Amino acid sequence: MDNSGKEKEAMQLMAEADKKVKASGSFLGGMFGGNHKVEDACEMYARAANMFKMAKNWSAAGNAFCQAARLHMQLQNKLDSATSFVDAGNAYKKADPPEAINCLNQAIDIYTDMGRFTIAAKHHITIAEVYESELVDIEKAIAHYEQAADYYKGEESNSSANKCLLKVGHYSAQLEQYQKAIEIYEQVAMSTMDNPLLKYNAKEYFFKASLCHFIVDELNAKLAIEKYEEMFPAFTDSRELKLLKKLLEAHEEQNSEAFTEAVKEFDSISRLDQWLTTMLLRIKKTIQGDAGDLK
Repeated sequence: MDNSGKEKEAMQLMAEADKKVKASGSFLGGMFGGNHKVEDACEMYARAANMFKMAKNWSAAGNAFCQAARLHMQLQNKLDSATSFVDAGNAYKKADPPEAINCLNQAIDIYTDMGRFTIAAKHHITIAEVYESELVDIEKAIAHYEQAADYYKGEESNSSANKCLLKVGHYSAQLEQYQKAIEIYEQVAMSTMDNPLLKYNAKEYFFKASLCHFIVDELNAKLAIEKYEEMFPAFTDSRELKLLKKLLEAHEEQNSEAFTEAVKEFDSISRLDQWLTTMLLRIKKTIQGDAGDLK
């Protein structure tokens, strides 16, 4: 379907909206329904934005939504302003990720000012995802996941907070911030182990915390594992713990082959993801004379 006509129509609407805004700012315009003109302009910018979206001109759509957002703010329509900034952010995501972040941050400022922290948290996650996938700035992604987790915790949305914290733990370990990762995995494990629906996941988080300990220091890992078994008896019979014990034994003996064999055996039943593979390789590299792979 040819949407080029939509783009033309959108541009005409933008021009008309600009005229209305200018007229509302003039002395006579202010006396004769200045606010009505601004409201009309808001509506025109939003219609133009949607036409630009149909024409897949994402930057122009983002810009039009931004214009609407600023006018809504001028009219003290805070909620409409925030919604328009979010729409702008979603359009810009497809063409200009830094500008998308800028718009979403403006929406977040409005939502937090209104005390709507759950919605603000949701948009912090969106920003984190843009940093993860589009801009590949993991430090900034971590900061936004942490902020989202804080807001969720404040609103007692612990399950949503934990999801964000797990992202922080995941990336902190990748960036070799092991102590931070350990604290997060322990915290999430403890909050899930008493929940009948989620306790199955606790062993995974204790396993990940143990691996982070192991990379830092073998003795630390042993002590941590004992502590986790006491805290969460179900961890004792898990395949994850059996693997950890085999790895500790192989590491003590500086036996690369036994280490690799234990990993392969585990992988044949539960496929290792990229994160686990990375952590296991980091541990294996501390065995003297190791080639640095898991083959």
